[in-house]
Amino acid sequence: MKVEAKNREDSHTILVVDDDRAIRRPLEKILSDAGYHVEGASDGPSALERLLAGGIEVCLLDLGLPGMPGMEILRKLRDAESRLDSMPTVIVVSSRDDMKTTVQAVQLGAYDYLVKPPDANRIRITVKRALEQRLTSLALAHRVAEEREDHGVGSIIGKSESIRDIYKKIGAVSTSRATVLITGESGTGKELVARAIHFSSDTAQHAFVAVNCTAFPHHLLESELFGHVRGAFTGAVADKVGRFQLAGQGTLFLDEIGELPIDLQAKLLRVLQERVFERVGDTRPMKLQARVIAATNRDLGKMVKEGTFREDLFYRLSIVEVHLPPLRERREDIPLLVDHLFRRITQETHRRVRYVSAESMDLLTRYAWPGNVRELENALTRGVVLTQGDVLTVDTLPISLDDEEGEPVEGKAEEAVASAQSAPPQAQGELPSLREIERRHIVLVLQHTHWNKRRTCSILQITRPTLDRKIKEFRLEKPSSDAPTPMD
Repeated sequence: MKVEAKNREDSHTILVVDDDRAIRRPLEKILSDAGYHVEGASDGPSALERLLAGGIEVCLLDLGLPGMPGMEILRKLRDAESRLDSMPTVIVVSSRDDMKTTVQAVQLGAYDYLVKPPDANRIRITVKRALEQRLTSLALAHRVAEEREDHGVGSIIGKSESIRDIYKKIGAVSTSRATVLITGESGTGKELVARAIHFSSDTAQHAFVAVNCTAFPHHLLESELFGHVRGAFTGAVADKVGRFQLAGQGTLFLDEIGELPIDLQAKLLRVLQERVFERVGDTRPMKLQARVIAATNRDLGKMVKEGTFREDLFYRLSIVEVHLPPLRERREDIPLLVDHLFRRITQETHRRVRYVSAESMDLLTRYAWPGNVRELENALTRGVVLTQGDVLTVDTLPISLDDEEGEPVEGKAEEAVASAQSAPPQAQGELPSLREIERRHIVLVLQHTHWNKRRTCSILQITRPTLDRKIKEFRLEKPSSDAPTPMD
């Protein structure tokens, strides 16, 4: 039986299921008068058939139905959830008023439990709230689906053996809550893998919270991680929720874990061992529900030997370790990466660049990529922005090769400096001062990068202002194209 909504063509569809007509008809009228499209069912089998057919948003369900009890309908709906486009929200309306039945209904997925005879206003309010929560849940499911697409395993591009091994590890760890340590050079995509693990798990609908351990001063990092209560320290004028709490039942990603101060390492170890933490200035323990994934570009094993990283924390973090190889060790993936990044960059920058020239692809494939995928993305972005036509050419790319094999600039520079410093005194003349060695080193790296200051800073591990100051201090000048750089 259907009761049409009044003056409402786009109303929500409600199914009222009760074998007692004296109960069902008043419920149908209440909801119809509220503007909903209402349907009715008087037995279990017909109610289940209608629910499985789809289109029902909220169902008011009696438990004592002929043919099939309401609890069985809840079970069958739960079992069929994966096959349904969207699950109906069920509100149980029953004459049974006991805790055991209520708990069982909620455990089977009921949104609420109302006792007969329900108050008309209570019915309207409960249905309204159920629909609001339903819309929120559907929006969240849509967002999670989009994020699974953007950040799932499919976002990790490559077909090399090393990447296939990473796919397998992501698949294995995503089904557990084990702590994961992701290692690899800067720019290899450690956060991308962390997100893929999260969005491949059954807790993808919960939060993914990332924190970079180098982004906060030491005295603020503890509060950022654990939160604090008002008055915990000077400036703590209100309670603060920390990242551990914000992550909820989702994932907390701790990037650059190797930079965590030694005192916070001890506190993190306790959290991982006992699964509880306290906010700064608070003595009440809070339960850690989130999975923890950490990442580093440093050698934690070496740091343990040096005494700068706790051995017990290292073993606790590395229950499962995922190592990301540098891009130069998986060159066969570069064309796939270029294609993926190129299409995304042209779309984001609104540029009409359609092709990558064969010469450019050859350069991109042979270059050593000390900055890995991040450097590749930056180079392509610069190339796309500077390209005037529809073909990305070599002259727009901020990279070059020193030889046909694309040997990393760092390796050549360090080898040349080591060779110069190890030459016998008769070949060197007088032993150079440390200042002269520094000057020669900087000049040599500038030569190998063709005075590309960004790459020079990356090789020397110094900031741009420091490089500019050294150039001024040593009175270095960029040579013209036909004049050698002065070494003396």
